[in-house]
Amino acid sequence: MSTPNEVLDVAWILICAALVMLMQAGFACLESGSVRTKNSINVAAKNFADFCISSALFWLFGFALMFGVTSGGLFGTSGFFFDDTANPWLMAFFIFQLGFCGTAVTIVSGAVAERMRFIGYLVITVIVAGIIYPVVGHWVWGSAAGTSSGGWLEAMGFIDFAGSTVVHSVGGWVSLAAIIIIGPRIGRFGKNSVPIHGHDIPIVT
Repeated sequence: MSTPNEVLDVAWILICAALVMLMQAGFACLESGSVRTKNSINVAAKNFADFCISSALFWLFGFALMFGVTSGGLFGTSGFFFDDTANPWLMAFFIFQLGFCGTAVTIVSGAVAERMRFIGYLVITVIVAGIIYPVVGHWVWGSAAGTSSGGWLEAMGFIDFAGSTVVHSVGGWVSLAAIIIIGPRIGRFGKNSVPIHGHDIPIVT
């Protein structure tokens, strides 16, 4: 039987997980409202698709790479196809971290809005959710689940309390790489062109 404290711990983690996942809805509103009307559905669909894909990949092997027994402080090597139903706290922690994984991926969506084909974005989603986010997360948060001694950055004393590096910087770095590769739309707009404004400011706010 779980003690009242254990039940409260799990409940609080699940509440926090729900709040983290609200960021997904927030990014969807921000991004779809910031683009032209003709692209709003595409951007919203990207946000929905990236969370579905990142959820599946994080369950298959992302959580294992991030929190499994470490291999030289670089990535985890155990816990694939996560299914630890005997440990409610770890199950709740998995859901909590799943929300962060989806957030890191969807940050990229805003950076490449109106600039990338749907299939290209899905490829980026697979790479970020399946490899980049879990590996970087292992470097910093590898011991958080209590199943590993942690990654090399954690061993050096690196601390990321709430995800500014593991979540938001990873999303930002991938976004920067993507827009550098895509490049500017040279010749697309003339000198007398007008700025492109978002079509729905209320939904952005």
